[in-house]
Amino acid sequence: MIPIVKGLVEGDRRSLARAISIVDNQEAESRQIIKEIFGMTGKVKTVGFTGPGGAGKSSLVGRLIPECQALGHKVAVLAVDPTSPITGGAILGDRVRMLGNLEDEKVFMRSMASRGAIGGVSKSLRNAIRVLDAAGYDLILVESVGAGQLEIEITKVVDLTVVIFTPNTGDNVQAIKAGLTEVGDIYVVNKADIDGAGPLYNTIVDLIGDTERKPSVLKTSAKTGKGVKELAKVIDKLLSEKSNNKDRQRRMLEEELKGMVSDIVEQKVAVMLSENKKYSSIVDKLANKEIDPYIAAEQVAASLFK
Repeated sequence: MIPIVKGLVEGDRRSLARAISIVDNQEAESRQIIKEIFGMTGKVKTVGFTGPGGAGKSSLVGRLIPECQALGHKVAVLAVDPTSPITGGAILGDRVRMLGNLEDEKVFMRSMASRGAIGGVSKSLRNAIRVLDAAGYDLILVESVGAGQLEIEITKVVDLTVVIFTPNTGDNVQAIKAGLTEVGDIYVVNKADIDGAGPLYNTIVDLIGDTERKPSVLKTSAKTGKGVKELAKVIDKLLSEKSNNKDRQRRMLEEELKGMVSDIVEQKVAVMLSENKKYSSIVDKLANKEIDPYIAAEQVAASLFK
């Protein structure tokens, strides 16, 4: 067992933080870490929080942490932030809004850059979850960037999805319909202490709550704490019901494997194109309108995979 894995398994927070940095940046040691801890994983439960920007996801997650701890969970938080255009790292706005929990040594919090991944979900998120799993955390709250319809990608990474809306942020009906109606296990109207929360709650119940899936619909206020304890209990209940869902775990692993294979193939194709003598001439023909893009793509593919 390499020292960093030994450290994170024994509860050393510096080793844990370093291991997440390594897998997030896909450094050389990343594969060895995952190889050594993979057999230790599979126990953790994950909850994803998604929804339009400004819905109060960070504040609500901050409020949920002590409620989940009270239910007996060892909690970690991964906040997938927008990527800085300058450094390529995470813009740490979410951690600022969770400042009340940063001094709690029992909670591990980390911001990760989305790095342009579809749906605002970092490609290394799954491995960060595995590292926390091996370190003994049994509940991970994952907050993703508010990126509209593409937010549905988070459902491929977590066990349970919480979709958060807030009143008075434009056309509520259109926001609800924007790709989020079929992904949530729980729907939350946050900022329920302001005007418009009641009508929005009723709209969600009408459009989503009465569907065949029968998802839970709740009202909360991260500002006052109202409804947060009830939300924590509903999350805990649903996670318990999903605890033995081997089919879902298999589907999540299959989704990950497909993505990894696609990345490998894409890299190999890029190398093959750079070395392919016919590629440049096909591009020239395309630029001169001698062939259309479909024929060009077929000719390139035929030259690569003979």
